Amino acid sequence: MPVMDDDIARGAKPANRVMVTASMLGRCSAQPLSSANRLLPQPPAMELLRLSTLFALTALAEIVGCYLPWLVLKQDKPVWLLLPAAVSLALFAWLLTLHPTAAGRTYAAYGGMYIAVALLWLRFVDGITLTRWDIAGAGIALLGMAVIALQPRAG
Repeated sequence: MPVMDDDIARGAKPANRVMVTASMLGRCSAQPLSSANRLLPQPPAMELLRLSTLFALTALAEIVGCYLPWLVLKQDKPVWLLLPAAVSLALFAWLLTLHPTAAGRTYAAYGGMYIAVALLWLRFVDGITLTRWDIAGAGIALLGMAVIALQPRAG
């Protein structure tokens, strides 16, 4: 999905690459591309799966990058853990640049997935059983993420 007109109006920069397509009238139009997988529009379910996977990886990188310094500061773990933490946070920042829309909208949608991944971390890393309220809250947050990520595109 190309950078949307409303995103450009808010300061998002379209990619330098351009795809030229023939329209039904024989005219040509140029569409900015941010990656090769944007050649064809994806069905909403596939787009949601792709975005969800990218959001989950982004959240995991952020959580690892913050958890390792927490271990160093709160549980007296070795200081060298700060090195993989820095790498993880750099990966987190890079993954954010792969999202297909303006930064503010990306952060808003990402928040839903972050909540879900943080709760999975709580369960499987910290070993704490989730409550029905945790699960319901994550479900609501993920629904909000889907609404933001799959909204109709301008133009």
